[in-house]
Amino acid sequence: MANKIRAGIIGGAGYTGGELIRILLNHPEADIAFVHSNSNAGKPLYAVHSDLIGETNMFFASEMNSEIDVLFLCVGHGDAKKFLAENPIDEQIKVIDLSHDFRLSRHSVTGARNFVYGLPELNKERIQAAGNIANPGCFATAIQLGLLPLAKAGILNEIYTTGITGSTGGGQALNTTAHFSWRANNIQAYKSLEHQHLYEIGQSLNQLQPAGDIEINFIPWRGDFTRGIFISSQLKCSESLEELYDLYAQYYALHPFVEISKESIFLKQVVNTNKCVVQLEKVGANLVVHSAIDNLLKGASGQAVQNMNLMFGLEETAGLKLKANYF
Repeated sequence: MANKIRAGIIGGAGYTGGELIRILLNHPEADIAFVHSNSNAGKPLYAVHSDLIGETNMFFASEMNSEIDVLFLCVGHGDAKKFLAENPIDEQIKVIDLSHDFRLSRHSVTGARNFVYGLPELNKERIQAAGNIANPGCFATAIQLGLLPLAKAGILNEIYTTGITGSTGGGQALNTTAHFSWRANNIQAYKSLEHQHLYEIGQSLNQLQPAGDIEINFIPWRGDFTRGIFISSQLKCSESLEELYDLYAQYYALHPFVEISKESIFLKQVVNTNKCVVQLEKVGANLVVHSAIDNLLKGASGQAVQNMNLMFGLEETAGLKLKANYF
């Protein structure tokens, strides 16, 4: 591109906003036009995101600059729809929303804007042609990337999924389960069988496997670490492990951020990256699919930039070639 993409960020003070700033500051084809925050207007970005000290001298803005190409909404659930209703934005400006407001097809239209579900490994061609993206949820991303090849092959049935997430998955606002004294040496199941991401997961799997019943039983866990999600999904399957690995290799051949492993996977392989690593295990008719992502990157801000790259015709991996924090 002759000119860099000018990006604006609404809600830049939270975890996803901070990660988005970090990525875009180092993106070869993008510039940050402004970072908006009502509560921090006038403060330097590094006053809130102290890891940015020495990286930028930008200040949080109190108003939106309309001279942009793309707007990222890093606001709370319910606030994105409200923001768009209260702030007229030129239709030429592309919008990438990181909340859950527009992820379900029945909620995907607001005013003149029609949102495409932004999971590149499912909807890449639609994303490339889209003007508005609903970025997927973090648990939803990890679970779907473990199951999409099976859905395309039409072999999903009843699925039992467990997943554990770090404390950043709950956002930056302080609450009981975010305190170090609560999280340390502790785990907890929550929202068992009724997590909000189940609806978008079901929507995506039915997109690939419209025939047949798919039942997802999901139990999420809060973990004693800061970032990352590890998922294990179990189901009955007659195909051999070799056949299944071939299925996964074929499905993800053109998707640069999904890696298939035949060795045991672990969380540190993906933390600080936009990767999802997937491993399969099979005993008899029982298949287990493990998948791991960084909830703040592939589960949020990294995937949002991946979607931006696709929307503007850039290399999909631009600005996202990040190495895992192994130690």
